[in-house]
Amino acid sequence: MRHVLVLSLLCVALVACGGNAPPAPPTSASANSATQEAVSRIGDVTIRASAIPTSTLSEQVARQYGIARNNETVMLLIGVRQGESAQETALPATITATATDLRGRVHPIEMRELRSGDAASGTALLDYVGTIDVTPPDTLRFDVQIVREGGATSQMQFSRDFYPR
Repeated sequence: MRHVLVLSLLCVALVACGGNAPPAPPTSASANSATQEAVSRIGDVTIRASAIPTSTLSEQVARQYGIARNNETVMLLIGVRQGESAQETALPATITATATDLRGRVHPIEMRELRSGDAASGTALLDYVGTIDVTPPDTLRFDVQIVREGGATSQMQFSRDFYPR
């Protein structure tokens, strides 16, 4: 009888705890999406992709990239690097990218080469950048094909959520 009473009290306590738990605090999904980087590693080659609203870029960075800051424009940035992270070398590649929205529409993203830094000092970077218009809220699935010099091909697929700002 004593076991039944203890078991009953335990059940009541568990039900009470589970039913009244406060909801988890909301997180900023747009901030989480903006900071997430898709990474693919093949041997000693690392491919990094990020997709962020251009409105989050500083004016200086937007000017350097030749991109207008806008709440309804997303920038796709791809970097292809070889070697250890402290001594990476940028690799040239041909990047083909599309984004598919929640309605199933496929949008080609024109990617262009972006060189920054100083080649003489060894700080030169080579990245690839493109933009796509989005009407938040939306989720975009990015499909990226990377063809490095010599013909090695890699593919990436990742999704990001975009919310009104």
